Amino acid sequence: ADAIMAAPPSASQKLEVGAAVKMKGKGVMSFLGAGKEGAVDSALRKTIFALLKACKAISYMLRTDTGDQKGTTNAFGDDQLDTDVMADKLVFEHLQACGCVHTASSEETPKEVKIGGKGYSVAFDPLDGSSVIGSNFSVGTIFGVWPGDKLVGITGKSLKCAGMAVYGPRTTITLAVDGIPGAHEFMLVDDRSALNGSWVHTKAFTSIKEGRLFAPGNLRATNDNEGYAKLLDFWRTNAYTLRYTGGMVPDVNQILIKGKGIFVNPVSKSHKAKLRLLYEAIPVAYIVEKAGGASSEGDRSLLEVKINSTQDRTQVAYGSAVEVKRFEEFVGKKYLSSL
Repeated sequence: ADAIMAAPPSASQKLEVGAAVKMKGKGVMSFLGAGKEGAVDSALRKTIFALLKACKAISYMLRTDTGDQKGTTNAFGDDQLDTDVMADKLVFEHLQACGCVHTASSEETPKEVKIGGKGYSVAFDPLDGSSVIGSNFSVGTIFGVWPGDKLVGITGKSLKCAGMAVYGPRTTITLAVDGIPGAHEFMLVDDRSALNGSWVHTKAFTSIKEGRLFAPGNLRATNDNEGYAKLLDFWRTNAYTLRYTGGMVPDVNQILIKGKGIFVNPVSKSHKAKLRLLYEAIPVAYIVEKAGGASSEGDRSLLEVKINSTQDRTQVAYGSAVEVKRFEEFVGKKYLSSL
């Protein structure tokens, strides 16, 4: 595993990096190239704008949220907060209003819902990590946008856009869009300036390199997943820095910001992963890979995994190519069938 080497960037990759970093300071409209040749098509642009509006509304809602429990569970058996339900409703409403979404589905409403538009289908987790809202930890929204009218029977290879919002000390959203090099962070401006309420480009992510930083999810699985236990020991003995918040969105976001590291959430016989392929795993994989990193379910990219059901779950690894390859060698898919 120590002999794995990352390939140097190709000439085309260097050109993509140059194109990506020129975006800083621009708004979303400029980023998507509205009115320009080769720009993102109108229907996709409207869909992205609708999702940005929903994330802005969720951000404002969270400022006064106390994390109260609704007393219900969703279809996956997770406890629901009032905030989960409200965030889910906000995203559905904005998608329906844009008129460009035929089918929508969420972790809180895990079925394909026809909402009257035409052009795209959207899968989303309205509030990832909501269980830590009461502790005032960072949480997020994840979404993926596919062409057509269905979300089952497809893979992440056909994604047209994915996004990951982070609601923390500041609100940001990272977008990865087909045809635009890299992944790009936008910050929600919240001041008394003319830009108040706008999303402004702040960072371009084009490379995730090697670095001794790890975020290990589902650590209980080390009890009966020998490979995961050995991988954890490798990180410890090689003096990796532990950075784990308990939420996938902030943990993956730090890998993008730092430009290095690894996030994993493996399974075992006794401790199954909870990450949903459609709503969480594949959209985040698209962002990470567009940012120059890698993803894996054990022996292949998560973007290659076919979505057979809205209920599908998976284990994941996101990070630099070398670290993800090491995950495949140590952990692999030995226990994936236990899902």
